Amino acid sequence: MAIAFLNEPPPIVARRPLTENDAVDIWIARWLRIRPVDLQRRYACDPRRLYEIWEEVRFPGSRKRALEEFQTRFPGLEPRFDPGPHRRIPAVPDPSQLSLFPEV
Repeated sequence: MAIAFLNEPPPIVARRPLTENDAVDIWIARWLRIRPVDLQRRYACDPRRLYEIWEEVRFPGSRKRALEEFQTRFPGLEPRFDPGPHRRIPAVPDPSQLSLFPEV
């Protein structure tokens, strides 16, 4: 059985920028629930590069291509994940929620 994702990047991968094929593989890894830290090690990239791919800032259309590739590689797993784009959760709380806390 072959290992799909290595913990340490091969030397050639460590010295090159991410490509569209890498973006497709990163999408598929997300759907297979590979941890982002393992993807960072595999592709020797900053975590922001992963989120740029998942938000489709870089390589727009890679999610659609990855979904087609995923269905070819792993038939029957489609309903087990949300194929939608990454949604950023704001770190700043909504001011309307302050009314939920009683004043002291």
